[in-house]
Amino acid sequence: MSKPIRVAVTGAGGQIGYALLFRIASGAAFGPDRPVALQLLEITPALPALNGTLMELEDCAFPLLAEMKATDRPEEAFADTDWVVLVGGLPRKDGMSRGDLIRANGPIFTGQGKAINEAAGPNVRVVCVANPCNTNALIARSHAPKVPADRWFAMTRLDQNRAASLLAKKAGVPVSAVTHMTIWGNHSDTQYPDYKNALINGRPATEVITDAAWFAETYIPTVAKRGGAVIKARGASSAASAANAALDSLYSLSHPTPKNNWFSTAIVSDGSYGIPAGLIYSFPLTSPGDGTCSIVKGVPIDDEARKRLDASAAELVSERDAVKDLLGPAH
Repeated sequence: MSKPIRVAVTGAGGQIGYALLFRIASGAAFGPDRPVALQLLEITPALPALNGTLMELEDCAFPLLAEMKATDRPEEAFADTDWVVLVGGLPRKDGMSRGDLIRANGPIFTGQGKAINEAAGPNVRVVCVANPCNTNALIARSHAPKVPADRWFAMTRLDQNRAASLLAKKAGVPVSAVTHMTIWGNHSDTQYPDYKNALINGRPATEVITDAAWFAETYIPTVAKRGGAVIKARGASSAASAANAALDSLYSLSHPTPKNNWFSTAIVSDGSYGIPAGLIYSFPLTSPGDGTCSIVKGVPIDDEARKRLDASAAELVSERDAVKDLLGPAH
């Protein structure tokens, strides 16, 4: 067997971590022939419960799980890692604004960025799941000058999956029939699920679904606010679906993108599509399967889409400005 891929997961004892760890250990993220080593980070009071999860992982007898450990020390969790999945963060509480949440999470991602910089492997890649993930990733990245800008990702795959699923349901087709689904921008209400460039069985989605009012009045708001609807329905935020989206993100970055398709993840903007360079912004991407990716060029953007792309960029600029004092030397 090949050398294990070292994967650190923060907040590993939480609901998303619990839904994610077993699938990584089974090979669902990196393939059926790639062993993995799990390095799991939790706050000290949560370590006993996380050790129970380690027992369960042992009891599963996954052939690909080469080793695992739990710790409350970031430097130990991130040591020599190939991938870091930042799941742990302070959840949003009642009455807390998005700005309050960003400020509250800042110190967490400042410290984790520094620990990644000091301890992670030379080819580490970082996927931020904890919300607000775009700006959390920006903060962490700013404190890890050793890690190149193209190694940082923030998860918008849950939004992509939601957007594709809604199109499939409306069209009465399997979700596999939906391709070229793009989420532009921030993982927030300003995101733009680009139905105009999506395809359903190879045809433009707007030709298959001809109800223009549904797209504007139902589809876009439902995708953007689905997380809140899940919280209202189940009394807790998305966990299994978020874990599944994190897994999809890892898979898409570590496997070649199928021909004539793409996926969405937030990356450090290079100025493409008029998005300010340096923002962590979601684009349509392809990957050769080695942890790198490229922005798909030439996707048509009409006037309405342009306004939506710019609005999400403006929100990210505002979030960046709100945490300016928390940003480190790599920003």
